[in-house]
Amino acid sequence: MKNIEIKTTQNVVLEYELADLRDRVIAFLIDAVCVTVAISILSVIGFAIFRFTGTIATVYSFFLSSIFMFYTLVMEVKNNGQSLGKMAMRIQVIKTAGGHATFSDYVARWIFRMIDIYFSFGGIACILIASSSKAQRIGDIVANTAVIKRVPKIDLKLRDLLAIHSKDSYKPVYLEAKKLVEEDVLLIKTTLDRYSKYRNDAHHEALSLLAQKVKEVLAIQSQLDDRRFLQTVMNDYVILTR
Repeated sequence: MKNIEIKTTQNVVLEYELADLRDRVIAFLIDAVCVTVAISILSVIGFAIFRFTGTIATVYSFFLSSIFMFYTLVMEVKNNGQSLGKMAMRIQVIKTAGGHATFSDYVARWIFRMIDIYFSFGGIACILIASSSKAQRIGDIVANTAVIKRVPKIDLKLRDLLAIHSKDSYKPVYLEAKKLVEEDVLLIKTTLDRYSKYRNDAHHEALSLLAQKVKEVLAIQSQLDDRRFLQTVMNDYVILTR
């Protein structure tokens, strides 16, 4: 499992899990199927139903070819780095320097698809994605982009939290914690885990920002430090919702 750390404009370092070769290959195949089905349907409509011929048929054929050629570029530009295949696999193109990729970045990735994927039958792309530290093909390297998972591979479940304390041995401190939803608590646990693993200023700032946000949402005050506060809120939620 490869990860990438990206520093935001607020100097907060965000850690993302990179999409692996399997995810990207499946996304590519899904896109290929979608494009093939779309072109097949449009071909039947144009040539079998409306029976286009002559100049109209030539223009229509050019239109169908354009769908194949520009599908990935248009989808990623219009859909913030995601094609249909990437949406299905929950992966996304982002800048390795932080922020969203620009139009020129997507164009660079699209141009080098010819070398990475089509001319080499995917061989170059597969080798580079599997071997490079940021799982980048040539197009990604040129555009300074990477493909990340929108949902981490290690999917935390609430049952993982139930072992924290038994109901008999723990008394909730913040009854307001029951207002949270499971996704909120999993975010707290992930932030605490990352802070424990990466003791740097960026993760400390992320911990503080999250603690402040939780206090605002629950409308509570606390004298505990940010780490103990979030740990307590998480424990309280588990006990109050069991």
